[in-house]
Amino acid sequence: MGFNAVDTLFVMLAAVLVMLMTPGLAFFYGGMVRRKNILSVLMQCFMALCLISLQWMLCGYSLSFAPGNGFWGGWNWVGLQGVGFAPFPGYSATIPHQTFMFFQMMFAVITPALIIGAFAERMKFSAFLIFILLWSTFIYDPICHWVWGSGGWLKQMGVMDFAGGLVVHTSAGISALVTAIIIGRRKGLDHTPSPHNLPLVVLGTGLLWFGWFGFNAGSALAVNSVAINAFIVTNAAAASAGLSWAMLEWVRNGRPTIFGIVTGSIAGLATITPAAGYVSVASAILIGLLASIVCFIGVAVIKPKFRYDDSLDAFGVHGIGGILGTLLTGVFACSTINSAGANGMLFGNPKQVLIQFIGILVIASYTFIGTFIIYKLVDVFFGIRVKEKDEAIGLDLTQHRERAYTILE
Repeated sequence: MGFNAVDTLFVMLAAVLVMLMTPGLAFFYGGMVRRKNILSVLMQCFMALCLISLQWMLCGYSLSFAPGNGFWGGWNWVGLQGVGFAPFPGYSATIPHQTFMFFQMMFAVITPALIIGAFAERMKFSAFLIFILLWSTFIYDPICHWVWGSGGWLKQMGVMDFAGGLVVHTSAGISALVTAIIIGRRKGLDHTPSPHNLPLVVLGTGLLWFGWFGFNAGSALAVNSVAINAFIVTNAAAASAGLSWAMLEWVRNGRPTIFGIVTGSIAGLATITPAAGYVSVASAILIGLLASIVCFIGVAVIKPKFRYDDSLDAFGVHGIGGILGTLLTGVFACSTINSAGANGMLFGNPKQVLIQFIGILVIASYTFIGTFIIYKLVDVFFGIRVKEKDEAIGLDLTQHRERAYTILE
């Protein structure tokens, strides 16, 4: 097979959809923080888009995807040398190598942006720049190579992660938990603050849901039955999780909320991500239901009990969802949907659950330790947390000298 214009256009459009997810995440997170910090969150998300795009083209793509057998892929494609217009058969036989590189770039961008939800309203902007640059290089790039890269050892072991349950959501979620614990709780919070602008949260959710079709369906890298299946099950899981989260709230708290239904939808999207190319619609609906139950427990029960301030539930939704979805891939995967995958436990292959669990254990452990080291290094040399006075005033003014609203809280 050679260059296919339809497949190329499809992946280019999918990449644009994934790019839109980072601004969508900015609105989703921005609406959830207090009004004095919304611009800081928007700035962090857009800076991730700029900074990690350049890191990816200069060295990140080579470290992640250049053929290799070690910790990283290698330095063969630094500065995109050797990444041309011809397809690279190791990844896709029908789209240009540069198109594949660009599609993967948008995954590399949004992953560190997800961690912002854990330390929102507390981290110095200068420290944030250094932290995400080091994190992307030493955490994301190796994990990406292990799971998706040519010669990646978890890939060769048979770990299945269609669109980033491990590479994106587990890595970001575990890092979110680490940073939330180390940086400490926000000052002046006697209770969990309500989102200051729910319409922005809903807008961000809509953009994320919209972009997620590119995230999952685009990971097929061609216009085929796998892409169509991923497209449909993405929506099925999100709808199932959003509905069931609202029902859980209704039963537990006496009323459903818009904040609950959008949180549930995002949980469903995170959980279906590793399974999207391997499971049926019926399985996706069940995965969405399980996502809402497990993530709801993580957000509404576990976080209050242990009192860590994961400000915007990056771990509770993305981390727990990514881990759960990776495990459930080992249960519900079916090779008749995707011949490049393996059957899961329900289709006669219980070993796949063990393989998935090993992948989770390896990546969670590496991410936990690596993030802890990076955080401590940045803190020692630059200081990570803003001063208490600056935190009280708000990061919009103290870090950027801008304000989103005329009247501050």
